[in-house]
Amino acid sequence: MDYGMIGIGVLWLFLFGYIIVAAIDFGAGFFSLHARLTGEDHRINGLIERYLNPVWEVTNVFFVFFFVGIVGFFPDTAYYYGTVMLIPGSIALILLAVRGSFYAFENYGQDQKLSWLMIYGLSGLFIPAALSTALTISEGGYIIRDSQNKIDLNWEELFLSPFGWAVVFLAIISVLYISSGFLTFYAYRAKDWDAYHLLRKWFLMWGAPMIAIALFVFLSLRVQNKGHFESAVYDYGWLFVLSIIAFIIAGLLTYFKKAHGIAFLFVVIQMGTAFFGYGLSKLPYILYPYVKINDAVTNDSMAIVLIIAFIFGLLLLLPSLYLMLKLFVLDKDYVRGRK
Repeated sequence: MDYGMIGIGVLWLFLFGYIIVAAIDFGAGFFSLHARLTGEDHRINGLIERYLNPVWEVTNVFFVFFFVGIVGFFPDTAYYYGTVMLIPGSIALILLAVRGSFYAFENYGQDQKLSWLMIYGLSGLFIPAALSTALTISEGGYIIRDSQNKIDLNWEELFLSPFGWAVVFLAIISVLYISSGFLTFYAYRAKDWDAYHLLRKWFLMWGAPMIAIALFVFLSLRVQNKGHFESAVYDYGWLFVLSIIAFIIAGLLTYFKKAHGIAFLFVVIQMGTAFFGYGLSKLPYILYPYVKINDAVTNDSMAIVLIIAFIFGLLLLLPSLYLMLKLFVLDKDYVRGRK
């Protein structure tokens, strides 16, 4: 049995779940700040608070599963990513902690301060920007070895990399795109028409920049990692074609104000096909050229234990998420502020 493929498949699924759930959370915080600064907070902040109140504490569950799993399934990643991701990873973890603290101050304090909301809103953009550095580094060309065979990150190469900056901007724009797509559906279900018209405008506005920057990332990948680019084009190009088709359908449904729930489903399909197309075309490398899934996977006994643990984790997590969605996020009375 190929435990490496099973492990990376499970981890990629958890990471995708985190991307969708966290993007909605991060984008909602930024939109709340933007509305406050532009004087439109009365239009959307009530809606955003009703969404965030029951879900903000469970957003990082997916990330914890992924982090524990990647180190458990592929121990070599702890050495490489633990070294080169020390600074951006620490920044992301600090921002996650600060974000949770300031969320509590903002929502449960006696007064609401703009400084708290600003930290909360901006951290939602800085966190994906910091974490996206891992994807950039994984393409190779940024890790250097010294004469003693110790590794370090070539910061100059990373900061001057067009591919690296494109990935950062793609992460930020994707957060705003995914979040505005879900919140448009959420506002429509709540029949909050002021919020709906504003969020629908934002969703349509962020679609074109997201596709443009995604295309730039794709083209710059050819320079950064030609082998990965060719695999993405020739072996898994159909997944990216499906992603573009899903993008068009989601945009048209939203533009014509039809079936917003289905429109967001196509947003998820759009992101999922692109995300899994990227991951499949990258195999067998996790970190080019140092870590390959078959060489870096843990022993069979540990792999079996981890697979069982993740299965039980899913059996606990998925019903809990369904119950939370049913009681809060998708309950008509709750989303309309009646309870």
